Amino acid sequence: MSTESSYVESFLSESIEIISQLDRKAIETCAVLLKSVKDRGGRLFFAGSGGGAGHASHATADFRKIAGIESYSVTDNVSELTARINDEGWETAYEMWLVGSCMNSNDALFVFSVGGGDAEKGISTNLVRAIDYAKSIGAIVVGVAGRDGGHLMRTADAMILVPTVDPKNVTTQTEGFQALMWHLLVSHPALDGATPKWESVTL
Repeated sequence: MSTESSYVESFLSESIEIISQLDRKAIETCAVLLKSVKDRGGRLFFAGSGGGAGHASHATADFRKIAGIESYSVTDNVSELTARINDEGWETAYEMWLVGSCMNSNDALFVFSVGGGDAEKGISTNLVRAIDYAKSIGAIVVGVAGRDGGHLMRTADAMILVPTVDPKNVTTQTEGFQALMWHLLVSHPALDGATPKWESVTL
């Protein structure tokens, strides 16, 4: 077997192992919390950096269209985001975006992060500040993260932890599974969402 095919087999086997270790109860709890936001007419704010920002943008579209929850991504307006970074700093950019959006206790923050943030180590402090702000006003915090879950795991109302099987693949596997997990949640029966286009078309 070639090196390339060995890597493919190893990566896919690792993915199967991660799936087997995922906490099903945590996933269900996230679905229940998201349903509570929908039921009370709250809004859902998505936050992430790098790949997480990409997930936030895509998830915003799907949770609006499929799940019927008013949703926003803190990074989608590049003019506002960069103005806040320029004027107020990176650490507070997401937090102040939530303040400007009048986030309240009916709402929820959904975070995508590889490590969950760590203020003491200066890692993803923008996400840490956003999480702490959301909690301070009584909003729900959920998310998907890897490694040990970091600040998100310690603070969130519910969080899906992507288990580490091979430390060399933490980022790639975590970001891949973030997409899998939020797609699972947006299509969860608890959210009673719309049927996506291709599922409704008979070929």
